[in-house]
Amino acid sequence: MEKRGSLIQIAGATALVTGGARRIGRAIALALAKRGANIVVHHLTSADEAARVVEEARALGVSAWPLRADLGDWAEAEALIARAIKQAGPIGILVNNASVWRRGSIAEASPAQIAEHTQVNATAPLQLIRAVAAQGIAASVVNLLDARVADRDRAHAAYHLSKRVLVDITRRCAVEFAPLVRVNAVAPGLVLPPEGQGAEYLERLKHTNLLGRAGTVEEVVAAVLFLLEAGFTTGQVIFVDGGRHLKGPGDAPGQ
Repeated sequence: MEKRGSLIQIAGATALVTGGARRIGRAIALALAKRGANIVVHHLTSADEAARVVEEARALGVSAWPLRADLGDWAEAEALIARAIKQAGPIGILVNNASVWRRGSIAEASPAQIAEHTQVNATAPLQLIRAVAAQGIAASVVNLLDARVADRDRAHAAYHLSKRVLVDITRRCAVEFAPLVRVNAVAPGLVLPPEGQGAEYLERLKHTNLLGRAGTVEEVVAAVLFLLEAGFTTGQVIFVDGGRHLKGPGDAPGQ
């Protein structure tokens, strides 16, 4: 892995992508593999999907490994980087993509639901960033946020709160672990429908952003790749949301 200060070259680096078996995480993992990175594909329940991502990555000529861990468990999250290093060597790239997203307003959210979202969506990424920094090598981190951190998500309050915490974690870690480790974030907007929803979901809500359309997974991946290699950029959030964060939630509560 070539490095100059905190400048990371993707080719030859080893990357850990949490939630890398499905959806945006899968696309990020395979994009990194196409750029020549070796990939650790973290998953929880998607063992078959993770195996397929690993197979596809290896077919591209890089090394790849599946690695299961429950990020909702402090101990398992704390041990994940050490396990990845033992399997794949030093981790130069970390993409914190895994998350939970459960419905519930601020009045409805139980302590258990708030704790679950906070652990998986905020505390676990912090644990992983600290462990990557503890290697003492140049590394680049990208956290996956949500465009709604700029306003609100009334229907998914625990999720929204946890992603707001991750915004602060991104900036604090950028300060704490500079100059060797850069920490940035990407905040996708209307890109993929929730599980169980189809294209009509995206069509119904495209008016909620300035560009009047849904984004693509490829556009999110492009932002992630840019930040991983942007050697003079840290503590930043790129909104890939068609300008939704400028327009606000408008008449689409609970999307």
